[in-house]
Amino acid sequence: MRRAVAIVIAMLGFAIAGCSNDSSDSSPTEQTSAANVAATAPLATVAPASTSTAPTPSTVADTTTPAPTTAALPINNWQAVTAPTDCMCADGSSYTYWIHHGDPSKVVFYLQGGGACFDPRTCAFDSGTYKVTAPATDDPTAITTGIFDFADARNPIADYSVVFAPYCTGDLHLGTATHVYGPQLTVQHKGFINASTALHDLAAQFPDAKQVFVAGESAGSAPTPLYGGLAHDLLPNAQIEVLADSSGAYPNVPAVTTFISALWGTDGAKPAWPEMGDNPDWSLNGLYIQASKHAPDIIFARHDYAFDAVQTTFAKLAGLPSENLVSLIDANTAVIEQEGVDLHSYVAPGTTHTVLSRPEFYTETVEGSPFVDWVSDLVRRQPAPDVHCTECT
Repeated sequence: MRRAVAIVIAMLGFAIAGCSNDSSDSSPTEQTSAANVAATAPLATVAPASTSTAPTPSTVADTTTPAPTTAALPINNWQAVTAPTDCMCADGSSYTYWIHHGDPSKVVFYLQGGGACFDPRTCAFDSGTYKVTAPATDDPTAITTGIFDFADARNPIADYSVVFAPYCTGDLHLGTATHVYGPQLTVQHKGFINASTALHDLAAQFPDAKQVFVAGESAGSAPTPLYGGLAHDLLPNAQIEVLADSSGAYPNVPAVTTFISALWGTDGAKPAWPEMGDNPDWSLNGLYIQASKHAPDIIFARHDYAFDAVQTTFAKLAGLPSENLVSLIDANTAVIEQEGVDLHSYVAPGTTHTVLSRPEFYTETVEGSPFVDWVSDLVRRQPAPDVHCTECT
């Protein structure tokens, strides 16, 4: 029972760790190494953007993977990209990501959230625990609020190009494995392969980008520091900002990290950054620490609600002081900053979960500081002081 509870906590609180590549005998796992992932991630072209490719840093392997299939859409200037066949959703269906063409010198890389899975019950395709497909009909044209309201003059990314990476693998965009949970249930945990393919395409479509804003919500917010570091590798001349929305309270449970790593194959997502040293910390907090060591010019930021109902649920199951969730958020921030990372934070009162894609993105104000203005300062690389509710309930 104790183990099961810990696994539930890990659904959103998990991050990369240096773990065994072997799963249990009853649940064989086929993993993809980081080198293979880099080699299969395409530098794709999407009409009508330029077909030139970005200079390839030494940490990224060359690729000969065929270009994805694209289809132009008239709404909001989005285009669908059907990724190569090594990319797939949990049920083995094809993976589609999306590109919005705006200013080619400024690009958002957005990581969608949406649950996670870890056993036959939660990973069942009809469990409702996580999204298992990302078809071309499931597109971001329907999202017209928050940062996706490109017509709102207050939107700090209104003129940006956007690469939208859907989530359909139950692994926090970190998986590289095929895992057999039972005779009738094989799950493709290929989240890292999917999202890194979309990130490589961002570099190919926008090779002259001067600024990349990496943002994610809920499960999609957890890996944002990692993808910020990878964006730096692909576009070393670009300025990178990272904003994680609603994952600041999740603890690192080493035993659970090891267990989940074997299921999802997250070891294959670890970059070979030379600054890591021996036994690097790849916990959720460690993602900020390692990415900051690798690329000190990245600006890292986090948004949380002090009593986020979703994060509170997981903290309670872990036996942590969930009645004071904000203390967990503050403690994690302190751990990261003690390692030299300047983590900019905005903690709002209440129990809501995520804000970036909701209308409240434009109305939320804490201690006299509107969140939309705080984000605007962030993307201008002039981060405002930290914001923290005093009356947080």
